[in-house]
Amino acid sequence: MQNFVPDLSSRIANRVQLSSDAMVLYVEAAEKAFGPDVDYGQIVKSYESEPMGAGRYSPPHVVNTEKNKITGNPDYSRISTSHVERQNLTMRMSIRRFTRLTNAFSKKVENLKAAVALHFAHYNFVRIHKTLRVTPAMEIGITGRVWSVRELIEFST
Repeated sequence: MQNFVPDLSSRIANRVQLSSDAMVLYVEAAEKAFGPDVDYGQIVKSYESEPMGAGRYSPPHVVNTEKNKITGNPDYSRISTSHVERQNLTMRMSIRRFTRLTNAFSKKVENLKAAVALHFAHYNFVRIHKTLRVTPAMEIGITGRVWSVRELIEFST
């Protein structure tokens, strides 16, 4: 967190709106990286109490949400963590190392980094997204065509 947010802020030229949940580390990281030059809001979710019994295999239901201004002038209608939550789900579904309740894991951090890099390269250059009807790399003009997996691997070597 302490490396990611400063790196992110260094790559952004315009003022942005930032959203997070209530984790204190996010506030500290955003304050260090952006100072007052960000519109930052938090969404705080309250969940139902945990069900009784041996183990829980699905997340508890959200019973209430509260949106708070942290810095600047965030648009309350856009304070949301839905996009990052969706990206986390996509990663868990695509990278077995992140799947819950499995014994799949990387013994070496280098292998984990390689798996994540491969996932995102495929996600952005090879996979056509239904809502875009193209790859994300095509949508923003990095490439004009869908890459094959073979091209992706050859490019990386």
